[in-house]
Amino acid sequence: MNSSLSRTQTVRKTVVETPRGVVAAQNSRAAQAGAEVLAAGGNAVDAAVAVSFAIGVLEPWMSGPAGGGGMMLWHADKGEAEALFYGMRSPAALDPADYPLAGSGKASDLFPWDAVEGDRNIRGATAVAVPGVVDGIGQAHARHGRLPWRDLLAPAIGFAREGLPVDWYASLMIASATRALADDPDAAAMFLEDGRWPTIAGWTSTAGKTLAMDAMAATLAEIAEKGAREFYDGDVGAALAADIQAKGGSLSHDDLRAYRAEFQKPLSFSRGDARYHVTPHLTAGPTFRDAMGALPPLSGVPGPDAYLAYANGLSTAYRQRLEDMGDDGESPEAPGCTTHFSIVDRDGNMVAMTQTLLSAFGSHVVSPSTGLLLNNGIMWFDPVPGKPNSLAPGKRCLMNICPVIGESGSRRFALGASGGRKIVGAVAQLSSFMADFGMGLEDAFHQGRIDMSGGDLVTVDDALPQPVHDALAKQHRTARFPRTVFPYAFACPAGVMRDGDTNSGCTEIMSPWGDAITEPETRI
Repeated sequence: MNSSLSRTQTVRKTVVETPRGVVAAQNSRAAQAGAEVLAAGGNAVDAAVAVSFAIGVLEPWMSGPAGGGGMMLWHADKGEAEALFYGMRSPAALDPADYPLAGSGKASDLFPWDAVEGDRNIRGATAVAVPGVVDGIGQAHARHGRLPWRDLLAPAIGFAREGLPVDWYASLMIASATRALADDPDAAAMFLEDGRWPTIAGWTSTAGKTLAMDAMAATLAEIAEKGAREFYDGDVGAALAADIQAKGGSLSHDDLRAYRAEFQKPLSFSRGDARYHVTPHLTAGPTFRDAMGALPPLSGVPGPDAYLAYANGLSTAYRQRLEDMGDDGESPEAPGCTTHFSIVDRDGNMVAMTQTLLSAFGSHVVSPSTGLLLNNGIMWFDPVPGKPNSLAPGKRCLMNICPVIGESGSRRFALGASGGRKIVGAVAQLSSFMADFGMGLEDAFHQGRIDMSGGDLVTVDDALPQPVHDALAKQHRTARFPRTVFPYAFACPAGVMRDGDTNSGCTEIMSPWGDAITEPETRI
């Protein structure tokens, strides 16, 4: 790759080991909110509620209440894992005939589907699926939470009332989507200046700008007072559905009222001395299992043979995924942009939670009544009919999320990532680094990775040794690319680890906002 980027710059993140809880998230302020919940006596699930809503305000282009996802939980007192699926669904009134194929070309976003006329499955209200985040986190709190629901939403409400600070990274994200945001008047009013220009922090200014989020603050306050189901059954749900239909989408209030997240038995399996627990069914959990199962025994130091094994294992697993997986209405096991955060509390309970709008800025549509940026979950479906994952009404989306709980010796870790199809490769390699090569969290997150996410191209971290590049190039088409802030050629992970009674956490080293925050020493 021809690049003017520095070849001598070193980027590292510090990993602190502590007996107290740790929250690792793609936004430092959201992680801090979760750490303060732990200090107030909350457990990992309580902290997850706070982080989920806070990060939807602070990183709105990645996730939020109008998204979907899934989580893995570890209950230390029982020594058991539990899965929770809150993926999106297509609306009941959706008509596949409204998504005619363009006749040539591929889709313009994350997935190489055949193009649909007007990108109706990617942009606009016609791309919006039934969201699941709020019901999912609501059910998790009802079953496992300790602290009052309204208290856990308070940080997010406060952030929304303050408005979103626009620093250089926020400016970069907004600028990258300006053209599509300008097509929706409400998105343009929220993110752009004069409805046309990206809101950009000044080159040398330290004063900064903020994006007003008053409507979102009001929506979150309603959910805080009335509970999670207000988003589905109440006035908030009615207003959200009305906004989507006014903009041409098919999602109805009945779709919202019918939505329920699902607790599931995790997909658990062993590889060597390690054991893994992942989300089953319509996630990348089965693909993670297949990729890990294809690996030979590994030990020592990750070298050419290890990376070649990762590439081959991921290639096989992804081929199986793209051919066979989808919601056929009978068997859920039929043959980015996203955010992830991981939490461990001082008792050893863990949460690995992924939530997403799918694309960056989702459908690029804002609901004016609620102030929420809407998902484009319809893009998860293949627009070509007759396949397991083909577009249909009332159908669950096949997601790329892959939250993982891993156990290896005295250590347990919770991992996940954002990055669409890049996710499963990242969490598989990180899991292998820790389980096969005995790395700690810090070494694993700083170790170079490859990406092999469904095509025939292996993207190789430019910093990996030349013998690794040479070995991969002998069997695969390869491209070298550095780990950068933008674009992300590799997934953006976040993880925590518990070794005995000692906790630690880390996030993607190139993420400028991501951080692992330790619970304050003095309890609130």
